[in-house]
Amino acid sequence: MSKDQNTGTAPGLQDRKARIILLGAGLGAVFGLISSYLYTRAAEESDNADAGAVKSVSTGQLLAVFVAVLGLVRQIAELGKSKDADKAAKK
Repeated sequence: MSKDQNTGTAPGLQDRKARIILLGAGLGAVFGLISSYLYTRAAEESDNADAGAVKSVSTGQLLAVFVAVLGLVRQIAELGKSKDADKAAKK
């Protein structure tokens, strides 16, 4: 199996990597669209209940969401590791 000189990966692996990255980008876009739709819907419902008063998002709330997203990204990254690498890291 020949290695690609630029990246050091096999050509088949490079195609697989590209597909995984495109799938991740697509899923991220769908997740972002759903999240923004739910956020705007909740804001509209809240506006109707509060007679038009728009509440801003606090820094603490944004930080909590950011930490949760980082935790999710870390868990996804862990999916790519082999079980042998997990055993070696625990020792």
